[in-house]
Amino acid sequence: MHKTLVKMVSKRRLSKSEHKESLTEDASKTRKQPLSKKTKKSHIANEVEENDSIFVKLLKISGIILKTGENQNQLAVDQIAFQKKLFQTLRRHPSYPKIIEEFVSGLESYIEDEDSFRNCLLSCERLQDEEASMGASYSKSLIKLLLGIDILQPAIIKTLFEKLPEYFFENKTSDEINIPRLIVSQLKWLDRVVDGKDLTAKIMQLISIAPENLQHDIITSLPEILGDSQHADVGKELSDLLIENTSLTVPILDVLSSLRLDPNFLLKVRQLVMDKLSSIRLEDLPVIIKFILHSVTAMDALEVISELREKLDLQHCVLPSRLQASQVKLKSKGRASSSGNQESSDQSCVILLFDVIKSAIRYEKTISEAWIKAIENTASVSEHKVLKDMCSSILSLAQSLLHSLDQSIISFGSLLYKYAFKFFDTYCQQEVVGALVTHICSGNEAEVDTALDVLLELVVLNPSAMMMNAVFVKGILDYLDNISPQQIRKVFYVLSTLAFSKQNEASSHIQDDMHLVIRKQLSSTVFKYKLIGIIGAVTMAGIMAADRSESCSLTEERANLSNEQCTQVTSLLQLVHSCSEQSPQASALYYDEFANLIQQEKLHPKALERVGHTICNDFQDAFVVDSCVVPEGDFPFPVKALYGLEEYNTQDGIAINLLPLLFSQDFAKDGGLVTSQESGQKLVSPLCLAPYFRLLRLCVERQHNGNLEEIDGLLDCPIFLTDLEPGERLESMSAKERAFMCSLLFLTLNWFREIVNAFCQETSPEMKGKVLTRLKHIVELQIILEKYLAVTPDYIPPLGNFDVETLDITPHTVTAISAKIRKKGKIERKQKADGSKPSSSDTLSEEKNSECDPTPSHRGQLNKEFTGKEEKTSLLLRNYHAFFRELDIEVFSILHCGLVTKFILDTEMHTEATEVVQLGPPELLFLLEDLSQKLESMLIPSIARRVPFLKNKGSRNIGFSHLQQRSAQEIVHCVFQLVTPMCNHLENIHNYFQCLAAENHGVVDGPGMKVQEYHIMSSCYQRLLQIFHGLFAWSGFSQPENQNLLYSALHVLSSRLKQGELSQPLEELLSQSFHYLQNFHQSIPSFQCALYLIRLLMVILEKSTASTQNKEKIASLARQFLCRVWPSGDKEKSSISNDQLHALLCIYLEHTDSILKAIEEIAGVGVPELINSPKDVSSSTFPTLTRHTFVVFFRVMMAELEKTVKKIEPGTAADSQQIHEEKLLYWNMAVRDFSILINLIKVFDSHPVLHVCLKYGRLFVEAFLKQCMPLLDFSFRKHREDVLSLLETFQLDTRLLHHLCGHSKIHQDTRLTQHVPLLKKTLELLVCRVKAMLTLNNCREAFWLGNLKNRDLQGEEIKSQNSQESTADESEDDMSSQTSKSKATEVSLQKAPESGTDGCILLIVLSWWSRTLPTYVYCQVLLCPFPFPP
Repeated sequence: MHKTLVKMVSKRRLSKSEHKESLTEDASKTRKQPLSKKTKKSHIANEVEENDSIFVKLLKISGIILKTGENQNQLAVDQIAFQKKLFQTLRRHPSYPKIIEEFVSGLESYIEDEDSFRNCLLSCERLQDEEASMGASYSKSLIKLLLGIDILQPAIIKTLFEKLPEYFFENKTSDEINIPRLIVSQLKWLDRVVDGKDLTAKIMQLISIAPENLQHDIITSLPEILGDSQHADVGKELSDLLIENTSLTVPILDVLSSLRLDPNFLLKVRQLVMDKLSSIRLEDLPVIIKFILHSVTAMDALEVISELREKLDLQHCVLPSRLQASQVKLKSKGRASSSGNQESSDQSCVILLFDVIKSAIRYEKTISEAWIKAIENTASVSEHKVLKDMCSSILSLAQSLLHSLDQSIISFGSLLYKYAFKFFDTYCQQEVVGALVTHICSGNEAEVDTALDVLLELVVLNPSAMMMNAVFVKGILDYLDNISPQQIRKVFYVLSTLAFSKQNEASSHIQDDMHLVIRKQLSSTVFKYKLIGIIGAVTMAGIMAADRSESCSLTEERANLSNEQCTQVTSLLQLVHSCSEQSPQASALYYDEFANLIQQEKLHPKALERVGHTICNDFQDAFVVDSCVVPEGDFPFPVKALYGLEEYNTQDGIAINLLPLLFSQDFAKDGGLVTSQESGQKLVSPLCLAPYFRLLRLCVERQHNGNLEEIDGLLDCPIFLTDLEPGERLESMSAKERAFMCSLLFLTLNWFREIVNAFCQETSPEMKGKVLTRLKHIVELQIILEKYLAVTPDYIPPLGNFDVETLDITPHTVTAISAKIRKKGKIERKQKADGSKPSSSDTLSEEKNSECDPTPSHRGQLNKEFTGKEEKTSLLLRNYHAFFRELDIEVFSILHCGLVTKFILDTEMHTEATEVVQLGPPELLFLLEDLSQKLESMLIPSIARRVPFLKNKGSRNIGFSHLQQRSAQEIVHCVFQLVTPMCNHLENIHNYFQCLAAENHGVVDGPGMKVQEYHIMSSCYQRLLQIFHGLFAWSGFSQPENQNLLYSALHVLSSRLKQGELSQPLEELLSQSFHYLQNFHQSIPSFQCALYLIRLLMVILEKSTASTQNKEKIASLARQFLCRVWPSGDKEKSSISNDQLHALLCIYLEHTDSILKAIEEIAGVGVPELINSPKDVSSSTFPTLTRHTFVVFFRVMMAELEKTVKKIEPGTAADSQQIHEEKLLYWNMAVRDFSILINLIKVFDSHPVLHVCLKYGRLFVEAFLKQCMPLLDFSFRKHREDVLSLLETFQLDTRLLHHLCGHSKIHQDTRLTQHVPLLKKTLELLVCRVKAMLTLNNCREAFWLGNLKNRDLQGEEIKSQNSQESTADESEDDMSSQTSKSKATEVSLQKAPESGTDGCILLIVLSWWSRTLPTYVYCQVLLCPFPFPP
């Protein structure tokens, strides 16, 4: 054999094309076309092989007819039948085993003809009748069929290996069939290999002498040819071949990955490959890297991947081929296409390589962790691999990441953009900017914000590179309609920075375009476009006259340049002023934008001096008058100077001229009488009062280094108003007068808010006292305003914030209340016989009636967190948040105030008396509510607060404009300065409630309690906890740069217990902070506060590592709150909202050490107490459990029970006896809890309870099927009694579920019946599963089939159409003997399809050895005791 092979191989001359033949060509593919041709010819030319040889005869007897020429051999019988018949014929032959040699000899003679040999290698044709009967189209070749016969296999294999070398030179026949590949394919997927070692030896011998393309084919086929026992021997042979022949590296490694080999052996091969990695061709890399990653173990993963990253240099792999391709291009244009193909091939190889790495990282945790660790361990930046050719893929990835909902993923996407711009070439930088501009124009708020922030950073870090891409950024100007005012500021900041950069003189075209856009927008009459023009112009002015004194020294040349710039800035701002003066809203927006520019210290002092010298004079002329001269005119109300803080009378006192200005604006435009103002005087809108004062204050503050002495007279000066307290006048006022009073109050409140903004940081006690007095005035005015708003439903206030996208902003409550009043009005108008309009008194009475319950229609939409008059006020006013001026973050420094002494001076400036002013509870609540809203707006990522479809995007940000111009880090830093004073207030409120409880003998809402004060203090308590929760739950603490902030805040909390060292470990700080906050639980006044305290403690503990101990603390505290009697709210209404109760109950059950015991306690102790108590009384153990809140308890218990049992592992028969017993015990407890809960529907049968029962009942039964039934399979024999007890309990529950299905159908409640089909299907599966369990435990004969009656929740039978027929069949009393049982069962089997009932029953009689156990009925929907007589 060997000599023959060598002789034939020595003669071969392999052509070039044979070397380059594709390795992946599929043999089956090449056979398809000729096969179809032969099938068509087979019946036309029926040329049967006529031969007297034993080979042909035996085949014909066994069922195969050999054909000549190109016709397929025909198979007349089934393939297995043929093999069996031939095997038996050979074995029974008289000359066995010699007949084997004769048979094989006949085969060898037959296949000497090339066509005959090919036919034997191709699949046989089945005769039509046989094919139709079998329904299968695939049939094996004759050789394959013969190889499946054990006694023939060795001889056939030997014949094939001797035949194969004849075709080394002729790879394909005339009809494109590859004979060598076809021969190898015969050896694949054999059912049994008789002599594996011999086959392995033959194959390896053949590989050593075969041509290269056939070597590839044979090697890659090895896993499909050899059995597992031969893998080790083949692996050793292949590793030796790997050293000898490097051209076979790819197929060998591919095969080694598929064989079952010793890990140590693979380690040696891998090291061998790693040493050669730098010299391997690019097209071989994907397979080699796949093998390396496949052989990695957890122990050596990091080492291997680090070495792999070091040796894998794609630049060296790709660049030489590209260089070669370019040289070819230069030499010959005709060969340009081949170089292009080469480049494309290289790129495909690189893509394949990365696919291999990606798959390994995605599906192998060990590799992904090691790869990340390898990157982290890289010492210097230069060692990182920069994939410059991967620009488009990286940008595509970044684009996808920016669409995410996770803030950390979005941040990573923005980093990809930044680093791509930093490291890649000019073309890629252009792509980065283009992608960012696309994000900005998308209209998605979160994407726009992120993309703009990246652009801002790029402009600062690399302005020259960004300048080259300015034309792309400029394109955003066409899409300004779809972005918010805050985003418009960023766009103009980016463009202005590029346009006025000193490093790029060629930026005039951007300046020209910006000037054109701004002028066009300013001249528009649409407010949205005017807003764009104002914001753009002021932002551009800020960049033009930026204060660069800190960054560089001012030379004389720059000073001259600054003069020129100042002129440009002045003319630009004057243009804005002149274009906006006709619109009060536009003027106010201009003042606000200009004030922001000054506040951010972006304006050069010289420019500020030139622009700002007229601001003070203009303000005085417009709004300030002498306090001693009361304005005269035909005003609707008497004008008085109110809210002055100075009690002495002076001739030169000033006042704010508010009411006359408002009257002039509102009444004059309606054709009313004009006041005594001079006719030539310019009409000033009171709308601009607060914005203009803000501009004036910041201008003075900046020019005088924070000193406001020039304008401190405005802090205590009075305002020209009228008596604001409505009293009995409210009924007699017209709607227009009430609206006028509302506007007056809004404008006064906004004035005071800006006054507090201005003077909040004054340090003198006198000024502090005045600021606190103004805060009191704000709180008092809010209470008065609420009285007017309650009876003026359609009123829309004057704007307080002007960077809005539309002026048509309405409060949330207006629609609800006015709709109710309109409805009422229609009814009353219908009742009037004359159909006339109701009188003013009628209308007023309607409005008064509506005031009785001003907020029920929308109270559910709001937070339901407040009770009492004071809280209703704040609740109503919160809907008008957009119409109040924004408080600066610095205002909250007032929280530091305790008692402040204010001196009252006489006329000669001597101290006359001392008055003590302090921050009272209403003022504290006012500040805390505003701070809470600010934190919610800033610290919750915008992605988590995505605006619903068709809702106004900008409405959420109104009132936070100044805040949003700061970063979240700045806000957190400012608020952390307030942790100490907030702790002081928290402790004071805690002491207040402790004293209150002591005075009322432990009852917090006793008879002597001041209700209003109690509710305000309770609300302050809640807001403080809410603020602390918002702070510590901030996601930014996960970033290393913010860790110091967290440490400092925790240190403040822990130091309230005891003064510790500054450098305490984080775990110690967390523990002490937890104990400090936990101490407040005794004084918690409301359920809402309790929930916030629990959430705050959970946030603290999330940062800790001692999880088990901490979970118990949280569970204990939650249980205490559930078991506490809370003060009641409104009449017939609990102060606890369902959502809050649901949240706390979930926290309790998720953190308790035994959920099943906790559920059993509530359902088994608390609920019976509730059932046995009078109607309005709660459970004594769980006072929060009432008839109103039962459905919440029920829903949470069912959901948590189902969630718990789903976590139980099913277990296996291999588990220990103890594990089986523990799991069985656990399931017994779970089913007992389920049984207790499910039986409660007999008492509480409301729709929500039944809905919960149907939904979670099905889920529990599904969990029982998946998790419990496998356990019962192998526990039945050893724990028979326990299993029967478990099924006995569960049977009653499933019966009740079936009754519930019947109940749903009777009442035809679609909300319930939609759950019925799924539940019934699950219960049917349970029947089959229990039957399978019994069969497994040799109890199959225990099953009979019968019928089941449908019943309702009370157990009453549901009468159906055929109920009369089925009554006899279902009778439970007639089965007096085993015979009668069998008879009844037979009837049931026959009658079941005709019955009108829904289900069928399975009677399960369980017998064990000689003992007869109780009989049970197992239904497709239930298990129930079925008492048979003995």
